[in-house]
Amino acid sequence: MKKSIILFALIVIANVALAQRLAYVDSEYILKHIPEYASAQKQLNELSIQWQKDIEQKFKDVEGMQKAYQADKVLLTDDMRKRREEEIGQKQTEANELQQKKFGYEGDLFKEKVRLIKPVQERIAKAIQEYAARESLDVILDKATVTFLYARPNYDRSNDIITRMGYKPGTFAK
Repeated sequence: MKKSIILFALIVIANVALAQRLAYVDSEYILKHIPEYASAQKQLNELSIQWQKDIEQKFKDVEGMQKAYQADKVLLTDDMRKRREEEIGQKQTEANELQQKKFGYEGDLFKEKVRLIKPVQERIAKAIQEYAARESLDVILDKATVTFLYARPNYDRSNDIITRMGYKPGTFAK
């Protein structure tokens, strides 16, 4: 009796699984078609480069202070040495803190990325949800975040999503 119930349950589960309609999209491919995303990436790159230059300059200043200190060390009193070492240590700490503030976990770069890119991602998610509802799809997977060992191209709905968002598939934003 238990075996027949288990067999029946497996048959029902298999039928439900086969009845699901699915598709996939490639979010990276979609993002390449959205000019706002390209613009956001450009802004993030520019910010990153500027912040990196500022941080590198701070570390160069610390290095210069250390070299000057090493050159003057034999001429300094103990009290003067201690003050210079503290000053160098403070500048080193400031440079490290600036680096952490700009590029660290949940730093300024992360916050800017969220601020600039999240609205684009939300628009994509909304377009995907609307598409799934219109086409009566049960599952839409993202090729960019899921490992596909094989996928039939006819299940790829990326171009449909790009079109739904008002962009032309096949042309990448510069």
